[in-house]
Amino acid sequence: MLERLDLKQKIIGGIAVVILVIGITTFFLLQQEENSIDFDQLVEVNEQENKEENTNENQESQEKMAKEKKIKITVHITGEINKKGILVLEEGARIADAIKAAGGETKQADLDEVNLAYELQDGQKIYIPNKKDKKINEEKTYITSESGNNVIKEQNSSTKGANKKVNINTANQSELETLPGIGASIASRIIEYRQQNGKFQKIEDLQNVKGIGDSKYTNIKEYVTVK
Repeated sequence: MLERLDLKQKIIGGIAVVILVIGITTFFLLQQEENSIDFDQLVEVNEQENKEENTNENQESQEKMAKEKKIKITVHITGEINKKGILVLEEGARIADAIKAAGGETKQADLDEVNLAYELQDGQKIYIPNKKDKKINEEKTYITSESGNNVIKEQNSSTKGANKKVNINTANQSELETLPGIGASIASRIIEYRQQNGKFQKIEDLQNVKGIGDSKYTNIKEYVTVK
C-alpha cells in the first residue's frame, strides 16, 4: 500500500516537474520572440531615420550648389540714382533691381522714360534720365550694350528700336529683341541664320528667317541696317 502511494506521489511529482519545465521554457521563448520583434522594429526605425537624414542632407547640398552656381552679370548704372557705378547682379535681373541695388532713384529721376521690367544682360550700361532731359530735348541713350550700341530708350513698345538702327549682322539677342514685334525666339533665329549663312547682304534677307513674314518685315525694316 505504501509502495503504491510512493509511486503515485512520484508520478505526480514528475508531472509537476515536467509542467514547470514546459512553463519556464515557454516563458523564455516568448521573451526571446518579443525581444526579437522589438529589435527588428528598432532596426527599421533607425533605417528610416537614416534615410530621412540623408535625404535632407542631399536637398540642402543641392540647394547650396544651386545658389553657388547662379550666374552673375555686371552692369554699369549712371544718371539719377543715388549710387552710380558698377553693379554685380544675378542673371535675369531687371532695371528695377539695378535701381534698387544702386540705392534707389533721386527725386529728379524720370522713371516714366525707362522700362523698369527690362531684363538686363552682362556688360550693359544703364542711364536713368532726369526730368529736364525731355524739356531740353536732350538725346540720351538709356541702355547700351557692351559694344556701345543703343539697346532701348522709350518705355512704349510701339516705338521700340526707333532711336537707332540695329545692325542685324552684329546685334546680340537683347539688341534684336528691341525691334518691334521681335521676341526671344525670332531673335534667336536671326542669329542662327546669320551663323549658318553668313552676314545679311541686305535687310530684305530678313524675310528668309522663319517667322518673319511680309507684315513683320514691314514693321522692322525702318529700324535695321546691314552696315
